[in-house]
Amino acid sequence: MPELPEVETVRRTLEPFVLDRTISRVEVLYPRVLQSISPQEFTLALVGNRFTSLTRRGKYLLFTVSTGLVMVVHLRMTGRLVAMSSSEVPREKHTSAVFTFSAGGELRFIDQRKFGTINLLPPDRLTEVRGLREMGPEPLGDGFTPAYLARVCEGKKAPIKSVLLDQRQIAGLGNIYADESLFAAGIHPMRPAGELRPGEVERLYDAIRTVLTDAVANQGTTFRDYRTGIGTEGSFQNKLQVYGRKGLPCPNCGQTLQHARVGGRTSHFCPHCQGGPEQ
Repeated sequence: MPELPEVETVRRTLEPFVLDRTISRVEVLYPRVLQSISPQEFTLALVGNRFTSLTRRGKYLLFTVSTGLVMVVHLRMTGRLVAMSSSEVPREKHTSAVFTFSAGGELRFIDQRKFGTINLLPPDRLTEVRGLREMGPEPLGDGFTPAYLARVCEGKKAPIKSVLLDQRQIAGLGNIYADESLFAAGIHPMRPAGELRPGEVERLYDAIRTVLTDAVANQGTTFRDYRTGIGTEGSFQNKLQVYGRKGLPCPNCGQTLQHARVGGRTSHFCPHCQGGPEQ
């Protein structure tokens, strides 16, 4: 699933192609991609109007329409939003929706597994999207501080990895960057969050910010499905320290990297650099 760096990269790379261009045609090829609106209503609300801004909240993309409505897109597992300079480019098999611009070019939503979603709502109804309503602060924003992270961890018996993946606590952080941040901070993913010492919380805070900033600068991580808004791959996969590297030597100490299930997700870690679940 695309995480914060990937979704932010899609936002940045799409902006020059989709903003302030009149939408001349909307095709909903997979109606179930739409949430609580029919293809006919969706099309009527967009054709003849423009996207005036494109922002991100966690793993959601928010397209503000010139009428004031907001189109909310979640890519889920395999969704991709890709700008095409020409409608002549052949469409991929799993294209769910196409937005054609009067000045030329298209925005295509492609999703092999069909879990991605599109909502269209007035701004005062965005809380109807549960993920947006219950989302924590942005980890690269001002609301995310060492003190906040300490409060999130305080008293919790759950593994720190599970706490980091809880979108109600921290927006946009997923499996890849939680593993990389914990490795950078030297903290085992199964450590109970409430047992982290103040110095460890500080290290983890710094690691999260550093890892995410670096990942955004490298346009995210491409393993298989993820592409930027212009169809290119990210490059952060070349800088991963532990994620997806089980059985390989740790880049710091040389010991074999391990993996375990934590909160239903596979976690990658170094048993030497990150210690054990109890420290």
